[in-house]
Amino acid sequence: MAGCIDFYDLYLSGSMQALTGFYIFTGFLKQRVKPIVCLLFAVSWSLASSLLGADNSTEFVLYALLLVMSGIFLGHADRIAIIFYASLAIEIMHLGYGIVDSLLMLSYPLLLSFGHKTVGIIFLILGDVMALTGAVFCYWLIKRSFFCDQTLKKQYVFVALTPILLLFLMGEYMQAVLGANSGPDLTNGSGTFRYPAGYQILVIQLLAMASLFCTLFAYQKLLENFRLSTELSLLEQEEYSLNRYVEEARVRYEKTKSFRHDIQNHMTVVKKLLQRGNARAALDYIGDMKEMADELSFPCSTNNPAVDILMGNKLRVAADMGIQVDCSLLLPCPCPIRDIDFCIILANALDNAIHACEKMDDTAEKYIRVTGDMQGDFLLLEIENSFQGEGIAKKGTGLSNIKMVAEKYQGAMNSRTQGTVFFLSVLLIIPQH
Repeated sequence: MAGCIDFYDLYLSGSMQALTGFYIFTGFLKQRVKPIVCLLFAVSWSLASSLLGADNSTEFVLYALLLVMSGIFLGHADRIAIIFYASLAIEIMHLGYGIVDSLLMLSYPLLLSFGHKTVGIIFLILGDVMALTGAVFCYWLIKRSFFCDQTLKKQYVFVALTPILLLFLMGEYMQAVLGANSGPDLTNGSGTFRYPAGYQILVIQLLAMASLFCTLFAYQKLLENFRLSTELSLLEQEEYSLNRYVEEARVRYEKTKSFRHDIQNHMTVVKKLLQRGNARAALDYIGDMKEMADELSFPCSTNNPAVDILMGNKLRVAADMGIQVDCSLLLPCPCPIRDIDFCIILANALDNAIHACEKMDDTAEKYIRVTGDMQGDFLLLEIENSFQGEGIAKKGTGLSNIKMVAEKYQGAMNSRTQGTVFFLSVLLIIPQH
């Protein structure tokens, strides 16, 4: 019996702990690991720990290095994320085993009634089962609550990594100080078990676990605040640019009104020149009038001055890059949708389309097609463009802004790819009344 207990304590228990920590670590990295890799990790840890015979602090460093090397071997390129998740996995295991050990130590007097051999088996097996179950549960709770859709930011990772390391070191120090000269085999003068500072150690470990969750919660909120601040800054810049489009549209509209007002005078001048037989001067004058008209005309007439300016600028940029452009967009007038919202949708969509075409080979066919039609209470905008590559395009801030505007008007956005063509559809609800 004693030999089995020793074998379990020296090899199986340590391997189970190492594998559980490795499972938590790879889970954070979202890596699927083959059984042979898990076996190699357990064997490597057992050999390294038995050969070095390290204490707790050295074991932490050794195990952390082994996890980091495993993360690099698995092909995860982000070294900062590997270090962070390795420390987090070790701290979860450390607190899980610490809490369970404290509970078992406090219940040791009750278990002595079953005999020393039985108590030894219970301490080994029950302790490991409870600790591993608690560690896996904490991992599941942390991953679900804090890392479901949140991306780890390298520039802010030390905000969370530093408290995690501090929790581990403080836990080790406090346990060494408060638990000095205590253990399940120690007795006082009367021969009864004593475990000094047992409750204090348990409370510290529970507070450390709560502090870990609080640290991750604060870190997640910090990342959300940075993300929202960045998006707000981008939206403010975008709104400033779009306001410039609106102002330019109004100026151009005033020039158009002025040109239309003066057109009668221009026609009179041309008529007088022709009556005097000065055809050459009349043709030059007509040419000047055409240049003025071209400056005031829009390549795409949408029935909205602000959108006309935006479409003219974007499509002119696309045409200069050798991209074929086609626009058949007609917007209702009057329309309850703000000009800024129309510009957010079309500016982001056209910027993405131009960027996609720009990345294509020079020999490839590049085109952008914009269509829009009002059907009942629904306005459907469709942007189609060529792109190089396969799969679904990544949804960045541009598409997120488009989706936000669509939902503002109880509509929806949909994007899809078909071969080398990207389709973006935006549906807006515009009640006719």
